[in-house]
Amino acid sequence: MDALRKQATKLREQVARQQQVVWKQFGGGGYASNDNIVTDEAELELYQKLEKLYASTRSSKHFQRDIVRGVEGFIVVGSKQVEIGSKLSEDSKKYGLENSCTSDSTLSKATLRFSQARSEMEKEREVLLKSLSTLIVEPLRAMVVGAQLEDARQLAQRYEKMRQEAEVQSIEVSKRQMRLREGHGNVDNSSKLEASETKLQELKSNMVVLGKEAVAAMTAVEAQQQRLTLQRLIAMVESERIYHQKNLQILDQLVGLMVSERQRIETSPSRMFTDSVPSPPSYEEASGIWSSQTMEGSTDSMGYFLGEVVHSYQAESDFELNLSVGDFVVVRKVSNGWAEGECKGKAGWFPYGYVEKRERVLASKIAEVF
Repeated sequence: MDALRKQATKLREQVARQQQVVWKQFGGGGYASNDNIVTDEAELELYQKLEKLYASTRSSKHFQRDIVRGVEGFIVVGSKQVEIGSKLSEDSKKYGLENSCTSDSTLSKATLRFSQARSEMEKEREVLLKSLSTLIVEPLRAMVVGAQLEDARQLAQRYEKMRQEAEVQSIEVSKRQMRLREGHGNVDNSSKLEASETKLQELKSNMVVLGKEAVAAMTAVEAQQQRLTLQRLIAMVESERIYHQKNLQILDQLVGLMVSERQRIETSPSRMFTDSVPSPPSYEEASGIWSSQTMEGSTDSMGYFLGEVVHSYQAESDFELNLSVGDFVVVRKVSNGWAEGECKGKAGWFPYGYVEKRERVLASKIAEVF
């Protein structure tokens, strides 16, 4: 329609020049301006409304196209990030499984957890990219190249062309009116004027009908563009919000696990103590002090006592002790949240809070300790 608009402007200039020639030659025809030859106030308002609608729908179309291009670029970059992130996850998993460190497996475990979290995050990214393609790119692209906008534009172009024809015909009517006045009522000039005026009225009538159809079509397209674009923007923001929320949950869980591992290393008795594990007490020593000690206090103020395991614990190193719920342990030393004791003939360290003191225990359970 831009090319047609330029042609229309050029044609109006030519018509205006012709009109000025007619006015100069015949003393003016009573028309103040070129627009008034063809249009009344209502038709001019219709024409201006159509111009605004055309500019609005064109701007919205360009914005929709920009969104499509931007999201497509984001998808391309995101797909590459998925590839890189997945490779990092695989490398981390390989190291975690094949790590040959002999002193501690903490890094291997942390690496495996990182690998799993990274894999989950890349899956979430893939879901996001698919959502952006399905919910954003496809609907907007369909509207940009859709038939509804094109049909409405064709109506507007037909209206513009008919308006140009009406402008040309209005000049013809003006010329014949002046010739009729010059010819003093010549019958031939009168009949030609009547035919020209009839044709002009038909053009103006058809132009108004077509203009209203074009305005209605363009108004519907404008409303659909506004509604669809807003919906797709909301869908894009919502998709990204969900993506970031899920990633945040994954990262929070990962950080919690890794920080816990780090704290366990920092407080591990294998790092804190280099001296050998003390010898386990005799049965008489252990049984003679249960009723005189408390669970609170430091190593210096506590004696041996019998504790029942309330939380299972898997040893992380040779210095630690495996515990199962219901086991009984002779606790011999407590330091910085860790306890050292014996269970089922084996001695080692374990988290202090995993056991609870017991004052009375069946003899059969005591026998299991040693």
